[in-house]
Amino acid sequence: MKIFNNSDTKVLALGGLGEVGKNMYCIVHDNEILIIDSGVMFPQDELMGIDYVIPDFSFLKKNEEKVKALIITHGHEDHVGGIPFLLQTIKIPNIYAPKQAVSLIKRKLEERNLKYSNLHLYNENSRLKFKSFEVDFFRTTHSVPDSHGLAINTPNGLIVMTGDFKFDWTPIGPMSNIHKMAEIGKRGVTLMLSDSTNALVEGVSISESKVDEALGDIFENREGRIIIATFASNIYRLKHIIETCRQNNRKVALFGRSMENSIEIAIQGGYIDNNNVFITPEEANKLPNNEIVLLCTGSQGEPLAALSRIANGSHRQIKLMNDDLVIFSSSPIPGNAASIAWTINQLYLKGVEVFTNTSLSEIHTSGHANQEELKLMMRLIQPKYFMPYHGEYRMLKAHKDLAIECGVPKENAFVLENGQVLSVNRGVVKPGGFVPSSDVYVDGNRIGDIGNIVIKDRNIMANDGILVIITNLNINTKEMIGHSHITTRGFVLVNENEELLKKLESIADNIIVKNIKDKKINYTNLKAQIVQDLSPYIYEKTGRKPIILPVFMEVKR
Repeated sequence: MKIFNNSDTKVLALGGLGEVGKNMYCIVHDNEILIIDSGVMFPQDELMGIDYVIPDFSFLKKNEEKVKALIITHGHEDHVGGIPFLLQTIKIPNIYAPKQAVSLIKRKLEERNLKYSNLHLYNENSRLKFKSFEVDFFRTTHSVPDSHGLAINTPNGLIVMTGDFKFDWTPIGPMSNIHKMAEIGKRGVTLMLSDSTNALVEGVSISESKVDEALGDIFENREGRIIIATFASNIYRLKHIIETCRQNNRKVALFGRSMENSIEIAIQGGYIDNNNVFITPEEANKLPNNEIVLLCTGSQGEPLAALSRIANGSHRQIKLMNDDLVIFSSSPIPGNAASIAWTINQLYLKGVEVFTNTSLSEIHTSGHANQEELKLMMRLIQPKYFMPYHGEYRMLKAHKDLAIECGVPKENAFVLENGQVLSVNRGVVKPGGFVPSSDVYVDGNRIGDIGNIVIKDRNIMANDGILVIITNLNINTKEMIGHSHITTRGFVLVNENEELLKKLESIADNIIVKNIKDKKINYTNLKAQIVQDLSPYIYEKTGRKPIILPVFMEVKR
């Protein structure tokens, strides 16, 4: 479709629709593109060896000269984690971000040795002006400081993007600016895009101050060590954990690089000012148990995170004690329930007490709005058209239904896919057309060259193993030297399956002998023939489908 050079304003998502993560949205008009957020998504178990999943940047790469700015709503990984990869792919003239996000972005770029000089700080009172757009900001309450929504004036109407938000009337940090939200709503909002993460959760989310009270009650009469796992990015949670430690005369030892980085950024930004409460892990091992809190990563059961290593006994500095209490001050991200359950089971097996978030123990609250809060945002902004974003399909659908309940006409509410385009023309919004959008895999320093075939092969190797057939050939006569030799990894135990392996070697030898009679060997065809003949035999005998790799070595004799 024609994205540029017509009178419509286009709205599209390169990531964030039908999924929780890799948020990236674009507002397009004439020859200008504004990018909103650039996040990552953490891979599911089947994506073996993959570190991150990021959006497909090909639309932006093709239109690189039209990109005017990247605007960041807040500092969560699913909104800023993709910036280093984006900057390695295309030129971004300017990045605008709030205070905490700026610090996080700088740290990310330093870690990857990327130089970028056009990172600008904005606040709620800032206004950005471009040829086709004017951008205002409004403060929201979220689980990280300095979170904002955007009001984007375009030639075809006002577009509001809420960012991630909740309404908390007794927050640890600043309140949402509901007055400015209402003022924006009175201007006449053509289209609103709103956070759908908790659209399936009824009622109102718990206030962060309630979590503060619950943690205080747990601390009050506890004699042993307290180990707390929470999101390293949740600065306000970290702030009141540290304040609770100070009030209860406990020192805090940090475990996990992301936790250490977050605390350092929080101290530098002035969010946390109790520097004297922190001690090293070595000092923690020398203090009485009732004077220690261990604050660590691993609230999602990540195998290499600090809490998981403590739970399985592989952490070199911390060993569990019988009177330890472990607190999960978090809720499972979709897809992580199994790994969290495994970690909790390991902790119980070690004999320690574990607290998780329940209706009886409010030790976590989400940073995302529940249904009644989503309705409040709808009433404040009063959009004519509505598009839910940031959520799995079921969340987007539930949020659309809420919008209809709040008076948005059914035909004016759109549940879209990544890449699908909304066109805004003189206050009328219609879906139509697509741009390229897909998942791009990051494996170490490799970006985008890890295709589905590679992932499929990794899964086959993990489930069925690999079988390598090595054959030596005389470089001059092309005759076999001895017999083929098979080696395997993850397929079968060699000592218990010698007869099977000898049979496979025999089949491979027969195929090779038949194909080298004329001394003109097509190695590609020969390898394919070996795989084709061995695969059904192996499956018949073992029920498995290993990767088969024939290898030919030409040897001088």
